[in-house]
Amino acid sequence: MYDSLLWRRRGEDMKMGLAFASSVGTDGDSALEICRRAEQVGFESVWGGEHVVLPDSIDSKYPYTPDGKIPAESDTPIPDPLIWLAFVAAAIPRLRLGTCILIVPQRNPLVLAKELATLDQLSGGRVELGLGVGWLKEEFEMLGIAWERRGVRNDEYVAAMRALWAAPHAEFHGEFVDFEPATCSPRPVNGSIPVIVGGDTDAAIRRAVRIADGYFPGEGDFERLRDLIGRLRNAATDADRDPDSIAINAMFGTQMLDPAAGIEQMITVGVDRIMVPAFFFAGPGGMDRLSEFGERVATYIRD
Repeated sequence: MYDSLLWRRRGEDMKMGLAFASSVGTDGDSALEICRRAEQVGFESVWGGEHVVLPDSIDSKYPYTPDGKIPAESDTPIPDPLIWLAFVAAAIPRLRLGTCILIVPQRNPLVLAKELATLDQLSGGRVELGLGVGWLKEEFEMLGIAWERRGVRNDEYVAAMRALWAAPHAEFHGEFVDFEPATCSPRPVNGSIPVIVGGDTDAAIRRAVRIADGYFPGEGDFERLRDLIGRLRNAATDADRDPDSIAINAMFGTQMLDPAAGIEQMITVGVDRIMVPAFFFAGPGGMDRLSEFGERVATYIRD
């Protein structure tokens, strides 16, 4: 059920990913500049987030700020992550390519299966699907997609995509997705694509245990991260799943104030990959800050 094509297991090097959401790397030249530099200084992956639209007026509560407000204006550029990753993949042949996160319930699962598998084939098997069910109700409404039961739809969409990826002449019969034998080709290089569930709710933790290869708790301080990882491991044990079979991606945000101490914290709770927000390297001197960070931290996590 679970893909085994993943990252490190315990005892191997922690990995570093560079997470893009908005404001940095949104044009072609800057995207390639920062991604090339990231690869040179030890990052092994880049990640793109998504919002199809940001409404001018938002009542939904953003889950990762104290005031519930998203830290972005409605005209903030947020490139489509799959197109952005394809652009990067064509120019930089070694970086892994992830979504952080893709809002799967907003997508047609058959079309998404084709898009992800095509990107994976063209990039030589480098794609990882970080997904979530979304927090922005207004965005769903503007897209004409039901907000209710989006979690159930998400899980069924993933199952349908995995069926298409696994073999030709696949069929699937669910509540939201139903198709007779059909082939979606090309298929992923390794037969599937790693799935990472994002979110900090009990539902997200249960979803990660049920369907995912990895878990991304999102943003927050270390105590919150430790609590979420502990809850995930307990839930996995209760479900008779090895907790170590779920790789942990964790945002490296407040830890930037003291990266060495932050890495130590991440090691203590079993983080497999730190996700560094690209906006830390925006503006004048950004490439130099990226180089300094990468050289210091990459050396530290390999010692």
